[in-house]
Amino acid sequence: MDRKIEKKRWTVRRIGVFAITAIFVGYVAYTFFFSEHRAGLNVQANRITIATVTRGAFREYIPVTGTVIPIRTIYLDAIEGGRVKERFLEAGASVQKGDSLVALENTNLLLDIMRREAEFFDASNNLRNTRLSMQQNKLQLQRDIIELDYNLKNARRKFQREKKLNAKNLTSEEKFSQAKDDYEYIQKRRKLARRSFIQDSLFRAAQIDQLESSLVRMQKNLAVAKQKLDNLLIRAPVSGLLTSLNAEIGESKRPGERLGQVDVLDGFKVRAGIDEHYLPRISPGQMASFSFAGGAYKMIIRKVFPEIRDGVFDCDLEFAGSEPAGLRRGQSVHLRLELGTPEIAVLLPRGGFYQKTGGRWIFVVEENSKRAQKRQIRLGRQNPEHFEVLQGIKAGEKVIISSYDAFGENDFLLLR
Repeated sequence: MDRKIEKKRWTVRRIGVFAITAIFVGYVAYTFFFSEHRAGLNVQANRITIATVTRGAFREYIPVTGTVIPIRTIYLDAIEGGRVKERFLEAGASVQKGDSLVALENTNLLLDIMRREAEFFDASNNLRNTRLSMQQNKLQLQRDIIELDYNLKNARRKFQREKKLNAKNLTSEEKFSQAKDDYEYIQKRRKLARRSFIQDSLFRAAQIDQLESSLVRMQKNLAVAKQKLDNLLIRAPVSGLLTSLNAEIGESKRPGERLGQVDVLDGFKVRAGIDEHYLPRISPGQMASFSFAGGAYKMIIRKVFPEIRDGVFDCDLEFAGSEPAGLRRGQSVHLRLELGTPEIAVLLPRGGFYQKTGGRWIFVVEENSKRAQKRQIRLGRQNPEHFEVLQGIKAGEKVIISSYDAFGENDFLLLR
């Protein structure tokens, strides 16, 4: 008798299919609920730069480039115009104070001096003639007064005699009146001559004072004119180095035209150009530093020139201490100019990340991990070496500071 064979519902094949399906569904569920959904990127660790955030003194400074110049420069200008007659030295020569450098000639100036001398001699002769005339007039008036005194004495004696005789009726009335009139007339003439002598003396004295004052002025003007003649010879005002001399023989120079300069070699200073943005923050007394020939040197701002040209203003810095040996005029130095006093802060080294993030976020390397996570941060001040961290990271953490251009918009990085 045949027996019915029942087909098995759970065959090995079916069990295998269900198992594979269950594993796949479980993997999908795990991935959906427990795995990382954010975008990530694998990067080579040797192609990025990792730096450690530190805590220390934040120095706010800016880099500026300065030029070494002598601590004092004396310019040579043509005080009087003229034609270059002779050139005694060449640029680059060492000079001592008073050395002749350039001789100019000016014909018009020579003629003017000759005219002034002639006027001075005329005025001097006029003064001498006036004094002589005054002396002669004085002597004449004195002679007149002496003669009048003599006549007055005789007239007085005659009048007194006639007066006595008239009192005794020994002389005529007419003769007495004549003697009286003669006496009074000579007496009035004598008073008039005396007054005339005094007035003439005062007038002549005032006239001589005016002539003497005029002569003194003319003498001073002549001295000034001769000084102008002396100014045609250009001399070294100080001892130093004749840096430049722009005067060729036969060349005409105008008054005030620059002929050259003498540098005083007692020391050097640095003139630096700074962006106009920093003008309100720059003042005398601020410090700067630079390195030269293996040594570090300090400088201090002595003078600020507020005039802005092409977006830049200048300032002069002098050495705060010894000067480095080997400095030369015109040499460039790279300065670190401090804008404020050092303050303790969290310091983040500068890097190419800033161009991508603008300082708003950064990749922080997790501790003991090959993973870097994006984190929001806030930065403050900056200098050429560091950023001041205000929020987001703390000292001791490691961050990626190289360029982020290849990282795209990923939220984390896996470092290999």
